[in-house]
Amino acid sequence: MTKKEKVNFVINTLYKLYPEIPIPLDHKDPYTLLIAVLMSAQSTDVRVNQITPLLFERADNPYDMIKLTVEEIRAIIKPVGLSPMKSKGIHGLSKILIEKHNGKVPQSFEALEELPAVGHKTASVVMSQAFGVPAFPVDTHIHRLMYRWNLTNGKNVVQTEKDAKRLFPKELWNELHLQIIWYGRQYSPARGWDLEKDIITKTIGRKSVLDEYYKNKKS
Repeated sequence: MTKKEKVNFVINTLYKLYPEIPIPLDHKDPYTLLIAVLMSAQSTDVRVNQITPLLFERADNPYDMIKLTVEEIRAIIKPVGLSPMKSKGIHGLSKILIEKHNGKVPQSFEALEELPAVGHKTASVVMSQAFGVPAFPVDTHIHRLMYRWNLTNGKNVVQTEKDAKRLFPKELWNELHLQIIWYGRQYSPARGWDLEKDIITKTIGRKSVLDEYYKNKKS
């Protein structure tokens, strides 16, 4: 298969598996999405979805959020991990949204990435899922799968994002990044991986990855 054929195979397989694409993090507007994505760093979406309702019951907008102290926010979000940094970020960005953006989440990568605790990946998720702007946020699943599929050298997420944007059509980015995440969770996880169920890697996978898999299977 040529690189182009591999890319088309990935796109077609993912669209067959996920014609409707669920959004992993529960939210109702750009602000609650921004907070949920910030909280998801080094945590699972399932855990975040358990905790955000407790936080949003107290504050689901920046004006109510800054009425809470950093310690109060931290006490609520502690189960998602990294709570000292995340609670400061949530309180700090809520204050900036009020002071600089009329309480609204800004619709630009630059303005989002200026907010405390908001990196490029978080900004990309908000731009794509809240505002429909083409972006390709790379999480651990996408980073792992792009390497397994031999579509990037996997040196770092910055390179993986560049390769994904170069290979996949821009109009598909927002759906594709979610489809790859769901596929990674269901068919191509980091642990407990069954290649027989992972049709994409089995068909187009990097030779060294497949060799390693079969070697480990024998031992």
